[in-house]
Amino acid sequence: MSAINDRSVLVGLIGAGIQQSKTPDLHMEEGRRQGMPYVYKLIDLDSLELDAEALPELLRAVRQSAFDGLNVTFPCKQTILPYLDELSDEARAIGAVNTVVIRGEMLIGHNTDCTGFGEAFRRNLGQAPRRRVVQMGAGGAGAAVANALLEQGVETLVIFDTDVGKVRELIASLKGRFGTGRAYVGVDLAAEMATADGMVNTTPVGMDKLPGMPVPEPLLRSELWVADIIYFPMETELLSKARALGCTTMDGTNMAVFQAVKAFELISGRPADATRMMAHFQQLAAAGD
Repeated sequence: MSAINDRSVLVGLIGAGIQQSKTPDLHMEEGRRQGMPYVYKLIDLDSLELDAEALPELLRAVRQSAFDGLNVTFPCKQTILPYLDELSDEARAIGAVNTVVIRGEMLIGHNTDCTGFGEAFRRNLGQAPRRRVVQMGAGGAGAAVANALLEQGVETLVIFDTDVGKVRELIASLKGRFGTGRAYVGVDLAAEMATADGMVNTTPVGMDKLPGMPVPEPLLRSELWVADIIYFPMETELLSKARALGCTTMDGTNMAVFQAVKAFELISGRPADATRMMAHFQQLAAAGD
């Protein structure tokens, strides 16, 4: 994809409760460092008093306003699918979109959550055992992470969610891509945690607006590695308790940065400096704590 030249880049983030998102600063700073005017707007459903049903109208306005791309977050990663003109192979397989590239009238959906988590896993947990892993959550982000975990060689992935139907849909999708026997619907959390090598939280439990832990603290043990995709706060209660026990951990800044790197590249057509974006993100996160 060719780079955008000689004009500013206009990007938006569609989601609910996104006023504290660090994504706009992350993108705009990288654009500034590359000498590229980069304008990033929040399209906050909560502030606009809208829900995901307003997506067709919002996307129409985005087209008319000559946006170059969008990032997409909760609760729109899956509901946006019918309104897009094309999907990347990965977005189609995962069934969720977090980045939309706009070229003319075409809205092209991508999923950089999967590649972002995969890169974060390789860099931070590359030597971690992965025979059996417990995943909490089967939403849009959970689907991306599940695909990434299986791509990273997890032998058996056990997925838990309060919506069992959603887990079954995700399992069926994973079966089509990775074959039978790689992922299962979780039934007994205590039993699975007792035999797992690691666990990943992809639910919103642990965010500032939804404090708590996605699993009971007594189920954690020092042999586990623990990953969380939440980055606000960077130190969730889950990670804090896990670290206190001696677990190897990975916080949500890793996935957040590497998905943003790929999204920046897709939208702008220019390579991004991942090391620079990570350093800037950590500055932003520290300032927000």
